[in-house]
Amino acid sequence: MTEATPGSRLRSWAYALRTTNPPPDAARSGRIDAVTRWIVVSRAAVLPMTLVSGLVAALLAVGRPGLDWPWLVLAIVGITLAHIANNLMNDLYDTRAGSDSASYPRALYAPHPVLAGLVSRRTLLVAIVVVNAADLALLVVLAFARGWPVVAFAVAGLGLSVAYTAPPLRLKKRGLGEPDVLVVWGPLMVGGTYYAAVGSLPWQVLVASLPYGLLCTTVLMGKHIDKTRYDAPLGIRTLPVMLGEQRARAVTLGLMAGFYPLVGLAVLLAAMPWPALVVVAAVPRLVTVWPYFRRPPPREPPKDFPVWPLWYAALAWVHVRQAGALLVLGLATGAVLRVGGF
Repeated sequence: MTEATPGSRLRSWAYALRTTNPPPDAARSGRIDAVTRWIVVSRAAVLPMTLVSGLVAALLAVGRPGLDWPWLVLAIVGITLAHIANNLMNDLYDTRAGSDSASYPRALYAPHPVLAGLVSRRTLLVAIVVVNAADLALLVVLAFARGWPVVAFAVAGLGLSVAYTAPPLRLKKRGLGEPDVLVVWGPLMVGGTYYAAVGSLPWQVLVASLPYGLLCTTVLMGKHIDKTRYDAPLGIRTLPVMLGEQRARAVTLGLMAGFYPLVGLAVLLAAMPWPALVVVAAVPRLVTVWPYFRRPPPREPPKDFPVWPLWYAALAWVHVRQAGALLVLGLATGAVLRVGGF
């Protein structure tokens, strides 16, 4: 058997970060290195959504009175750890509740941490404790630096993350998982990171947090559309289950399209700098994915499609990736102009 080289490990990590899966040859042989294993277990491929929320807050904070870079960095690390903890907790709770099974999409689009034998339940629980402990340490530091509002943001985020899948609320089962994501990836992450960095929170920042929060919500909508036929029999009443697949696809398109006027409104309200309007360059990408949302998914996965049966989630992610990158570019340009006095 060929010995792993640094180059092959790097390719394995990159593949896992891109697809949430280990490389096919590693999966077949069972020789998955530790880094690739934890990239898959933590679902690190979706962490860019949180990093972009952190960058939105950071770029809005640049040039503002009171900005403290160390606190900003700690806050971004904190929300990233919180996202990792949320992913791990969701897998643990859903496995215990029985909703995650070998035939459920969570175990089909990527190896399930427990069901695929990547880690034991005990190891998963230990990882959850360690990640949350590290996040708590950062919270203590930021609370001493910025005061109780930092704690309020953290507690609210943790509460919504746990309530997403855990009893007694299980927001995902009540059609509230999608609004949960909008609030967490919008006002909580962006607003909380901005407050930790600057020590204040103007209302304009909360307005500016909504467009990207909306984009993140479209990914979850797409994922829940993909899982409709699996969730409905289990009594998991996500918003797409409640709306029906066809209506849910139309609503998701409306949310994707709504991102653009929402950015325009934020610019009009001076919540975002005018260069943020560069996001319109992502409209062709929206036009590309639009017709796919207007029709049912293919019967069979396309060739080399790594996350099947997720289809609409992948399409939404293609749009989010470009629109989010352009939003960061526009905010970065605005930050440069602001610091330069233009």
